[in-house]
Amino acid sequence: MKITIDTDLGTVTIAEGRDIASLPLYSKEAFERISEIWLKTSWVQKYSYTFTWMGRPIIQHPEDLVRAQEVIYHIRPDVIIETGIAHGGSLMLSASLMKAMGHGHTVVGVDIEIRPHNRRAIEQHELFPMIRLIEGDSTDPNIVAQAAGHVHPGDRVLVILDSNHSRAHVRNELEAYHRLVTPGSYIVATDGIMRDLWDAPRGEPGWKEDNPAQAARDFVAAHPDFAIEIPAWRFNESPLSKPITGWPDAWIRRLR
Repeated sequence: MKITIDTDLGTVTIAEGRDIASLPLYSKEAFERISEIWLKTSWVQKYSYTFTWMGRPIIQHPEDLVRAQEVIYHIRPDVIIETGIAHGGSLMLSASLMKAMGHGHTVVGVDIEIRPHNRRAIEQHELFPMIRLIEGDSTDPNIVAQAAGHVHPGDRVLVILDSNHSRAHVRNELEAYHRLVTPGSYIVATDGIMRDLWDAPRGEPGWKEDNPAQAARDFVAAHPDFAIEIPAWRFNESPLSKPITGWPDAWIRRLR
């Protein structure tokens, strides 16, 4: 594909093989196509590695963080379970939203290895009283049971998967944790953007099929009580309807 942006003429020309399309530069369609390229280049430049949340690095694209906030505020979960801790920024996001809402009691973080300096920083954080850390393989039945042990009867539960992003591992996590998700809430398989990065620097050809988005599609095909469903935007005075996201096909809603 070849994209030509001409600011003098105000056009975006997209050539894919023999197909050539010219779009007005400031149109919705041009914005969406340019955004697709921006997402890929931003990943290569590690743009998402430039943000913190309440003092802890949070390695996500800003739009995904804002959309996650919208869902958490709307769903109002009592428990959020997150696989993949890294520096702890996502744990702080979830805990800070619960504290601000005055609703929710526990954020559970699961990681196969919690590095000592990260554990220390998380444990010293003012939001740590709301956080429970579990070290181990997120798909180990004993680890899943420990996470589930923080869910009380009647709790509303949201699950975010952000650990090993291979198709097989994410599918195993989906099978392990989906039973904890309450109707109307979500289990979120993040970083499906891997499917679009297979030909980018630092990408791998196998990512074209080996990615969380494919795992999500495999899962919903086997579980009719779940569906991939982009959360409704809570506010929109624009012509836009597609998120600029590193999490395509990530939001898996429990229907019943």
